[in-house]
Amino acid sequence: MIYKHFPVYLTTLMLAMISCAGPSSDQPPVKEQETILDTLRQEGEDHLRNIRQLTFGGENAEAYFSSDNSRLVFQRTDPSDGVPCDQIYTMDLRDPEPMQNRKLISTGKGRTTCAYFLPGDSTIIYASTHLSSDSCLPVPDRKKIKKYVWPIYDSYELFVADLNGNIVRQLTDNDYYDAEATVSPANDLVVFTSMQTGDLELYTMKTDGSDIRQVTDELGYDGGAFFSPDGQKLVFRASRPSTEEEIREYKELLARGLVAPTNMEVYTCNIDGSGMTKVTDLGKANWAPFFHPSGEKILFSSNHGSTRGFPFNLYLINVDGSGLKKVTNDKTFDAFPMFSPDGKYLVFASNRNNKGTRDTNLFIAEWVD
Repeated sequence: MIYKHFPVYLTTLMLAMISCAGPSSDQPPVKEQETILDTLRQEGEDHLRNIRQLTFGGENAEAYFSSDNSRLVFQRTDPSDGVPCDQIYTMDLRDPEPMQNRKLISTGKGRTTCAYFLPGDSTIIYASTHLSSDSCLPVPDRKKIKKYVWPIYDSYELFVADLNGNIVRQLTDNDYYDAEATVSPANDLVVFTSMQTGDLELYTMKTDGSDIRQVTDELGYDGGAFFSPDGQKLVFRASRPSTEEEIREYKELLARGLVAPTNMEVYTCNIDGSGMTKVTDLGKANWAPFFHPSGEKILFSSNHGSTRGFPFNLYLINVDGSGLKKVTNDKTFDAFPMFSPDGKYLVFASNRNNKGTRDTNLFIAEWVD
């Protein structure tokens, strides 16, 4: 979201401091096969079993399940494959070769981010800049800025497309950032991040784009929100600049269409913004949170245990901030976790098994509580 992938190959300076009828929900989201040697699982990753790699090459991230567990929607960059910046794709997990038979959903123009299946699984919501430019919008020169920053493109608008890539509805139309949309399991609301007040806040709206309501109002970046399994709460990442220097820097970067995501914590609140709770207080970057199927725990990515900005690994924590547990043990980057709607599987993005390249790929694993 924002293309919220922390590229772990950056220098230490930069890192010091993004309805189709389907099977019933009990059908496995991968082709049936015998248990294989779990060569992709690191030592100590006891919550994961039978990890399988879904993509090979490029930067693949933010993969989210359809409600029937059968498909993933994800974003992909791969200049060697003619994809110079993020575009939105789907893959069918019932297909023996899901990546080879992936389908482009976005227009192929501009930049895109943060796609999610809408109720019925026949349409997808995503953010795109294609109305303002056919080409990829430029990324900030982080060497000049001397900080790791994300761009906040004010040309991002929210669109709904069918599974053939036809845009069937435009949900936003303005001159400020609208992106990072995800959908409630209750099928009634969308949560997204917008700059309409001049700060990066969370909003909800109905799935048809009506009844927009502001959720957060504190200074700082609020984004990457997901609903709880019952649809009554939100979990998200947030920065909360507090000192004069932090506030000045945040506002100066925001005025340039930038945000530095190197200091974020995980928060929860009710869908109307009440009951705001800071779940983590770990320092550094804690982000990409997602509710455990029980609704009582949160899975998220963090580099809080690092000394040089990475690795990022997945952690599990109780909603009250207790019981922190490390889930993955990679040496570079694990993030963007999502549980399948039936709670049996976890999909995530990782730099594991990339043979020393910069590739980020998608992996699916059986989840073991």
